[in-house]
Amino acid sequence: MSNDKIVIKTKHGELSLEQLAEAQHGMAHLMKEVGERYHVLYYAARALNWKLAQYQLNQVIALFRIGATLRPKFTGDLNGFVKTHFHPMSEAIHAQDWRRFEEAFKKGIQGSDQFHEKYGYGFIHFVLPKNPPEMYDLTPKD
Repeated sequence: MSNDKIVIKTKHGELSLEQLAEAQHGMAHLMKEVGERYHVLYYAARALNWKLAQYQLNQVIALFRIGATLRPKFTGDLNGFVKTHFHPMSEAIHAQDWRRFEEAFKKGIQGSDQFHEKYGYGFIHFVLPKNPPEMYDLTPKD
């Protein structure tokens, strides 16, 4: 294997692939966005805005995929979390079943606490904000 580093030329200069990899956000950054979207997801579903709820859930799943790519040590757990917690939420959204959704949502919070504990972040516990997000009109448009 060659010791030559692959360099990417940008309008700002040259960067190695290693530099680009190190510049990627870690799990803390991704999980902040997951928490924000999880908040919107819940209140969208509660308002019976199923399209917004599914959109937010899809974005959360996409963030988990990014995390699995950037932090391979979490890949198995992140993929398992999607299957165990997010797929049931998606099924409830498709069925437009609030009670099923709420149960799956709460189990997702419990699951996140378990994974935080497993990886030494047991001090992190998601708490659903008491109020709906103010930056969205949650009224269904159908």
